[in-house]
Amino acid sequence: MPSLPNRSSGFASLLKDKDNNRVAMSEVVMICIVLCTSEYCLETTQQLEDKIKEKAQEAYAEKISFNAEMELFSNTITTCLQDLVSHLDSLCEPALSAMLKVNWSTLDSVGDQSAYTTSITAHLAATIPAVRDLLHNSRKYFTNYCLKFANSFIPKYVNQIYKCKPVSTVGAEQLLLDTHSLKTVLLQLPSLGSAVARKPAPSFTKVVSQGMVRAEMILKLVMAPSESQIAFVESYINLLSDKDIGDFQKVLEMKGSRDQSRLK
Repeated sequence: MPSLPNRSSGFASLLKDKDNNRVAMSEVVMICIVLCTSEYCLETTQQLEDKIKEKAQEAYAEKISFNAEMELFSNTITTCLQDLVSHLDSLCEPALSAMLKVNWSTLDSVGDQSAYTTSITAHLAATIPAVRDLLHNSRKYFTNYCLKFANSFIPKYVNQIYKCKPVSTVGAEQLLLDTHSLKTVLLQLPSLGSAVARKPAPSFTKVVSQGMVRAEMILKLVMAPSESQIAFVESYINLLSDKDIGDFQKVLEMKGSRDQSRLK
């Protein structure tokens, strides 16, 4: 059997930025086709092994194994999923970077969701339905794709929130509104743009809810009064259930240098 593409020379190269961080949809289509074909080959290879073992004499049957071939197909599926996630990550990256260009310490009012939130939502709305249609016969892998993206995107988003410093109370309120908007969209990700709303898998809902609730709690901490050192530390532990001094330091930096020096 000819060797299948590996990650270093295969599909990852298809998703390299070519023009303003955009990738032709035809390349996403190609990767989805490869994924679906690999799934078919994986299933039929297992069936072929079972059928040959049935026909072979017992002395030879135990020596028949297509495990190496099935592993190649399985690895190809994994590579395809990773590259599809990387593609969507790359589309959202400029919007995440734009968060750091906003002066969150000088906002004087809370408005509609921020431009970076609208941009991320637009990329999700354009990409997710297309991939879902392409993987309509591979539903479990589409679900896995959504889960992998959530596991990749949410930690990056939380990390960007920590970098938005200093943040005023109004700035934190705006970020909280943005975070709630993104959480709502992410929770709907598997059925985004679909005429039929399907309840996402519990594992997916748990990942999104836990990750985005953490982001919300971080922002609520930034908004919390810090006149009392003990009360603020208790709020941190209660809201984040976290005693990590590194994350605590990040929250103090978001609140500003004056609060930070008082609470050290």
